[in-house]
Amino acid sequence: MNIIFLCLGIGFVAGLRSMLAPAVVSWAAYLGWLHLGDSGLRFMASPISVAAFSLLALGELIADKLPFIPKRTEPGPLVVRLVSGGLSGACLGWSANQSWTSGAAAGAIGAIIGAFAGYHLRRRLTLGAGLKDFCVALPEDLLAIALACYLVSR
Repeated sequence: MNIIFLCLGIGFVAGLRSMLAPAVVSWAAYLGWLHLGDSGLRFMASPISVAAFSLLALGELIADKLPFIPKRTEPGPLVVRLVSGGLSGACLGWSANQSWTSGAAAGAIGAIIGAFAGYHLRRRLTLGAGLKDFCVALPEDLLAIALACYLVSR
């Protein structure tokens, strides 16, 4: 599979759940699935990064179900998704001996696509189809987790 598509995909995951993509990438680097070597990205393989991103991702999975959380398409949350998608894409690109900058760009683009696609689909399913938000959010969580694990295992 083309590495740019993998970077775009991990960015898409960041668009759905901003901290999930770097958490899964950090775990993959820690477990040796991704090889970041002596790059500036090697911090992602540290136990501190694994713990921090895992806690942030868990917190986000819980907080996402709360009614007062801002929309993922608002400027603040969107910037976080761009950064986390770019970071995650850069790690995948570097690990594949490709350009980390191309990986970061693809990850950031994927984050924008994921944020807007996820927002509009969730809105359509809750408002248009009348489903409860939790009943849409939970499968979205599972999809994001499964997709992230699949992408880093390639």
